[in-house]
Amino acid sequence: MAADLFDMELRATRRDRAFRGGVELFLYERAFDDCLDRLALVQRRFRSALLIGCPDPDWPKRLAARVDRVEAVDPGPEFATAANGLRANEESIDVPTGEFDLCVAIGTFDTVNALPLALTAVRRALTPDGLFLGALAGGNSLPQLRAAMHEADRTEGVAVPHVHPRIDPPTLAALLAAAGFMNPVVDVDRAQVSYKSLGRLVSDLRAMGATNILKARPRRALSRAARQAAVDAFAAAGDGRRTVEIYEILHFAAWNPAAGLSRR
Repeated sequence: MAADLFDMELRATRRDRAFRGGVELFLYERAFDDCLDRLALVQRRFRSALLIGCPDPDWPKRLAARVDRVEAVDPGPEFATAANGLRANEESIDVPTGEFDLCVAIGTFDTVNALPLALTAVRRALTPDGLFLGALAGGNSLPQLRAAMHEADRTEGVAVPHVHPRIDPPTLAALLAAAGFMNPVVDVDRAQVSYKSLGRLVSDLRAMGATNILKARPRRALSRAARQAAVDAFAAAGDGRRTVEIYEILHFAAWNPAAGLSRR
């Protein structure tokens, strides 16, 4: 059995810290709004929805405009409590089989240790002909941060993992199909955000609960020289005043097969 990549307890702690400090929602809102737009195109009223990942306690109410009943879960205890939901990790969501005909998952499936298991858990929770919508961070996210930390590692003389590995669209589509979903579609959205400094970028990531939770992450702070090398590299990638960073969001949709149908 492969060793876990992510520290799940630390993920919960980081989400709680973001809640207490004031969560930065601009990327989460971008992803959630896209899901609402996609739902508006579906000629169907859904009976019950499972919302996985809920950094904004108003999301269940907004989703309820299109669904009769919404239940929220989040890996962060304080996000879950604020949304009147439950804390749960995606691989082990404890809901009855076929309880929901819609699942919306925002911004957490890129930091699970067993994505195939998490996708299978969602499919189990869905009714036949249930819809699975969501968004997660893609493989081309944060190129400037990656380059800056590479310079820090060069200064330190050792390479350590600072930024999470991410999934690409073909792999995500293949995993959805392997979990038994039909007609998986994955679209790519690249949000460009300009920052005046590396520190401001890291501050945003902290406020999103999105800083490093790798089990193999470095346990000591960067040296002053390495930190300065990263700051300088990030600034050099810009125009002298600001640097543009890219957040890649993978939006996905797939259907649980209707009763009597099988995936081919």
